[in-house]
Parts: sequence; structure tokens; C-alpha cells
Amino acid sequence: MIRQPIISVMGHVDHGKTSLLDKIRSTAIANKEEGGITQHIGASEVPIDVINKICGNALKNFGIKITIPGLLFIDLPGHEAFTNLRKRGGSVSDLALLVVDVTKNFEPQTYEAIEILKEYKTPFIVVANKIDLINGWKSNTTYSFAESVAKQNRTVTEDLESRIYEIIGKLSELGINSERYDRVTNFQKEVMIVPLSAKSGEGIAELLLYATGLAQKFLEERLSIEVSGPGIGSILEKKEEKGLGTIIDVILYNGTLNVNDKIAFATQNGIGTAKIKAILRQKKLQELRDPSSKFDSYDEVSAAAGIRISGSGLEDALPGSMLVSTKFPNYEKEIKSGLDEAFAIEKTGIVLKTDTIGSMEAISKLLASVGVKISKKGLGKVTKRDVLDAYSLKAVDKYSAVVLSFNVNVEEEAESESSMTGVKIMNESIIYKVIDDYKEWAAGEKEREKGDAEKTIVFPGLIKVIPNTCFRVSHPAVFGVDVEIGRIKEGYVLIDEEGKRVGKLAGVQNNGVALKEAKKGESVAVSVDGATFGRGIKEHMEMYVLVDYDSEQLLKTRFSDLIDADEKSLLERIIEIRKAMK
Repeated sequence: MIRQPIISVMGHVDHGKTSLLDKIRSTAIANKEEGGITQHIGASEVPIDVINKICGNALKNFGIKITIPGLLFIDLPGHEAFTNLRKRGGSVSDLALLVVDVTKNFEPQTYEAIEILKEYKTPFIVVANKIDLINGWKSNTTYSFAESVAKQNRTVTEDLESRIYEIIGKLSELGINSERYDRVTNFQKEVMIVPLSAKSGEGIAELLLYATGLAQKFLEERLSIEVSGPGIGSILEKKEEKGLGTIIDVILYNGTLNVNDKIAFATQNGIGTAKIKAILRQKKLQELRDPSSKFDSYDEVSAAAGIRISGSGLEDALPGSMLVSTKFPNYEKEIKSGLDEAFAIEKTGIVLKTDTIGSMEAISKLLASVGVKISKKGLGKVTKRDVLDAYSLKAVDKYSAVVLSFNVNVEEEAESESSMTGVKIMNESIIYKVIDDYKEWAAGEKEREKGDAEKTIVFPGLIKVIPNTCFRVSHPAVFGVDVEIGRIKEGYVLIDEEGKRVGKLAGVQNNGVALKEAKKGESVAVSVDGATFGRGIKEHMEMYVLVDYDSEQLLKTRFSDLIDADEKSLLERIIEIRKAMK
């Protein structure tokens, strides 16, 4: 059987995610489809007959036979719908809508959503919302963008085009090809942008049309399910409900669940189980956020669906965990495999604390993509123990002495320990900011390290004596040189090509002005202690900087990027000369 695709609605706050779903719901009512849309547990099910009515004949003209029963939209704040909708090996979401306010373009949570979508390799449609706010836009009583835009004047359409191309440009900067939906030539290589007004409904038809068509055309295999099999889902939220006790909101994406079924899920201490007492859904067309909303009770529910479950033993269930019926063969192995993936760690790396398993998995993927390792993971607030665990790795890797936390509190004891040990705690409520904060901090630390290194490391250098530039014969010898490779500075020891010590640089000048150092391509005057011009130093003579062993090792490992290819070759030559000295 083909289930309805699960579609997460994502985007920055106030860009119109909820307004979009509200409009789809009200559109269904306006089309007088009694019971035509079911909203429950952060989910809105739009059946195919409602979509057909809104889209008219356009869906038939898409060129495929529609077999999916409808669309299941998930509406939760920010990133939560996506990162909480997890299963082993990825996300439950089949498709995503990224809502962007055309009057504001990309904002922080827009970038966050895109990073998550890219990591999970989830196809998405950009909804360019609030076209009705474009100056001069005249709203029409149609759900079709194509019909409405044809009635706008040229100035308005040009303004809209400019805003669409701004979105295309932003996506291009992120390595994503995109185009307005009616100009897409390859649906597998280009992200489509659907202009829309969640207020007037213009564009709703095209959005539903292409969401349905794309899901049908490219996701049919993924949408195939065994309805008669045991239920498998993902826990969105856990909360206390008066009269019901602990309840969990679940997206069921495979199989069927029945009252009295035993279900299993992840807990902080392993795998927990509970017996289903009730399966609830909100009554049709009721507003989810209305506290007076009523629920219907079901004995059986099949995928895909959003449901609320009450039962004994749910107190320790973790949001973001897989939920599996114990009728499923090897259900413990299935859940444990998912946990092993989410909690996988390495011997060294930062400490990560998040609010849910889904968030942990999403951030772990993003960190891995930029080469950051994780040595410890956990759910809940940052504790003193977390800081101490990070501190224990400081001697091995200073960049691991960090606690990254997302959407959780930090204990006072942890803050105090952070001040004492110097372990950095980075706490954010936007996923991509967690990554950016760490990268910025690490980059700053590396720059400081480089600055310190440049003060202490002896860098390779090759200089050549300029003829007729002897200003002083000895005590110290002063003469002109060309810096041919690398750099020289006060304190460096000079040797000849046989390894014989020439003297020690007492200073570097240019036209009487003292320099901290001189680099390749510069001609300067140098003063050398312990040398006599005409005896140990001669015109056209080449001299090398004697690089010590410690500097050699640092330049070959941690600070290899501080010298170029010519300097690296020179370093090897100096090492050979140094060996001959022994």
C-alpha cells in the first residue's frame, strides 16, 4: 500500500509556516469537503480528493497516475519537526517545505533549516510567501499563482522577479540550484520556488500540485508500506495531560498500532516499554492550539498518521526516539541500532548535549561535515561532569575542551567549573549557530596559536650578500642582503652551505629603520654578531637560517600552513645541512 508522504514545514519565525497550513485547512473547508482535512498532534492530513478540487485539472495534466492517498503536513516550531522526526538512518520526513518571507529573504532559521535538509539529503520546495505584501500587488480570489500574476501590472511582476532571484542567489551561495517552479527543467537537480500568499491563498494550488506530483513521481518506493504489519513511528513530544497522565505525540510512518499493543522506545537508560491505553486524534478541522479542542478515540490507526498515545510506562520515553511495536521482530535491535547511530562517539572530540535524540543526530551530522569529532553525547542540561570530561581532553587536543549544547539549560556548578578550567560552554537555540560558534571560536584560537608560534618558531630563510654593500667589517658586521626564500629576523643563527656557523643576526634594517623581520623579495641591511666581512662573509655568498629541531617539527605538523612550498623545500635542505654538522 502507498501511504501519504510526510512533509515537514520549516522556516524562520514569522515567515508564515503556521499561516500556510491554516490557509490550506481553511481552503479545504471553503471547498465544502466535509471532514476533508484532519488536524491532530501537530499534523494536518489533506486527502487527495481535496487536493484534486483545489488544483482542478492541473493534477491530471501532471502526467502521472495519482496513487497516494494525500499529504501529511507536520507543523512544529523551528527545526523541531524535522529533527524529532527520526528513524534509523535518517529522518522520517519525505519532503519539506521551506517557507521564506519574500520581503525579508533568508534569516537565521532559514539557514538552519537548509543545513539540516542538506545533511539528511531531503528534497524540499521553497515557498516564497507573502507576495501580497509586494507594493501594488492586487489579490485575486483564486488559489492559482499563475492566474493571479497574469493580472498584475509590470512593475509588480518585476518586483516579484527581483525578490525571487534574490532567493535563487542565496541558494546558489549555498551550492543549491533553484528556479521558479514553472521554469524548472530538471526536478531532480533544481529546487523549485513557489510564490505564494498564505493570507490570500494565491499559489496554494501550485504548491499542492507540485508537492503531490513530486512525491508521487520520485518517492513512490519510499512511500510503500505494510499496513498490516506492526507499527513503527517517531516520538515528537512527551508531556503531562490532565486526566491522561504522561502522553506522547507520535508520527506513525509504517504499519498499524492498536489499543493494548505493547510499544518500545528509547530511554536515558536503554529501552523502555509501555502498553497503549488509548490512541487519540483531534476532531476534524479543529484548531490544534485551541485548548478546548476535543479528541476522538481510536482502537486502531495505520500509517501515515499523527496520533497521541496514553499508557503506563511512558514517563521515560525520549522525544526523537523511534517507537516500535513489540510485535516487530527484533524490535530491541531496531531501536538499539538507531540509538547506536545517534550516540556514536570517538576517543577524542568535543562534548555535546542536546534536548532530543533528533537534535543530537542532526548536530552530529553537521559537526562531522566540518571535521569536528565528538567524544561524549548526552540529553538534558549541561552538568559539572560534562565540563570535567571536556577538560580531561585538553592536554590531548585543546579544541576538544569545549561543551556544545543545544536548547538545554546549564547548571550553575557547570558555569563555575567552566570559569575555573577554561572549558568553553557554547549554548544555542539555533542549530547552525552551534556549528558556527564552534568554528568561529576554533578559528580564533588557531589564529592566536599562529600568532604565538610566529614569535617563537624559527622559520627557514635563505639570504644572498649584495656586492659592494659592506657598511661595517665586524663587531657587528653590517652589509646588504637579498632575502631569496623565507624570512629572517633578529636572533636567527646563520650558517653556510656546509653547515659552518657564520654568526647571529643582531638586527635587520631598511633605510635606517629597524624591522621586526624581512621576507622573500626584500633587500635589507643586516648586522651579524661574531662574523667578519671579507673573511667569513663574502660578496654573493648564500647563507641559511639554522632551524632547530623543535621548530622543524612544528612546521611539519601543526603549523605547516605557515610556510609555502619553496620554504618547505628549503627546510628540508637546512635539515640535511644540520645533519652534516653533527
